[in-house]
Amino acid sequence: MIMKKIILTMVCTCLALSGFSQSTPKYSNEFLFVGVGGKAFGMSQAVVAGVDDVTAGYWNPAGLVHLDNKIEVSYMHSNYFAGIANYDYGGLAFSAGDNSVMAVSFVRMGVDGIPNTLDVRKNGQFDYDLITEFSAVDYSFLFSYAQKLLKKGLSVGGNAKIIRRKAGQFASAWGFGVDAALQWKRDNGWNFALVARDVTSTFNAWNFTFTDAQKDVLTQQNQELPKNSLEITLPRLILGASKKWNLGEKYSLLSEINADLTTDGKRNTLLRTNAVSIDPHMGIQLGYSDAVFLRGGIGNIQKVSDIDDKELWSVQPNVGVGIELDKFALDYAMANVASTAATNYSHVFSIRFKINSNENKDQRSNSPSNEQQPQE
Repeated sequence: MIMKKIILTMVCTCLALSGFSQSTPKYSNEFLFVGVGGKAFGMSQAVVAGVDDVTAGYWNPAGLVHLDNKIEVSYMHSNYFAGIANYDYGGLAFSAGDNSVMAVSFVRMGVDGIPNTLDVRKNGQFDYDLITEFSAVDYSFLFSYAQKLLKKGLSVGGNAKIIRRKAGQFASAWGFGVDAALQWKRDNGWNFALVARDVTSTFNAWNFTFTDAQKDVLTQQNQELPKNSLEITLPRLILGASKKWNLGEKYSLLSEINADLTTDGKRNTLLRTNAVSIDPHMGIQLGYSDAVFLRGGIGNIQKVSDIDDKELWSVQPNVGVGIELDKFALDYAMANVASTAATNYSHVFSIRFKINSNENKDQRSNSPSNEQQPQE
């Protein structure tokens, strides 16, 4: 009953807020959905049901309860658009008790070295020495908490996030939002997940600042001066299911499928309506001795136009590999970070470190105190 009530509340909240989709912009705060971790990119971001490491703070905070150590840290760097934009992620997760875990995650996406030509003209003359540079940068700080529930294998989690967006000295915004999530890991290898991003909508308050001279330049170029405003990011639901098979003593196979349901209007996805667009993506992972992993996935299924302006369906494949030792993991993926058909693939590297490794994770999850808890 508890699980059903939580799921119903999350879904109803997202559907109710989707009614605002006609008056809010698409792709608001889209940098928050680029993704983190070489493993996730290698599997085309189909990981919310099975994620159980520090990156769960980003993908599904409920998965943090399956952390197999006291402290875990991770870092990732990638770039896209031929190195024009840089994308960085850092995460720290730590145990907050026998049945709870907390995490802090940081995301930065920025384009640096943009020329500022608004001040290039002085006293009616062009002075190119006056050209300066600025950065357009987006930051996100996620504060996560996860807790095991009474039902075996079921956990709940949430994120409180702070968003900072800045374009030089011209524009800046502060934003705040909340995510909610569930994860259910079964003994038979099946895992299920429900993640509600921006479940109450995320609000960015934008402030624009220009000098009088800069306003004159923009006016002469027939450009509309931006005004202080409030930007709203509508909820997104992510459904996930995964299954792991043991193929003999050393080999294993993990497969997962996710579906992203956006509520900000019709998008270029496989299934789309004016209210909800559905974007499915899936991934597989072949493991050897739980130490070496080969990954692949497909996603970003959308319609594109060829040279004759004929519409075709496009699918983007991703591939990756991973190595996991006792307290260190290295993941690599060749993936389309920008998730658009027109951009090149990027090389994504991420690392994870485990501190105070807890070898009794399985014993802890099956301890007498947990076995005696009532089942629903």
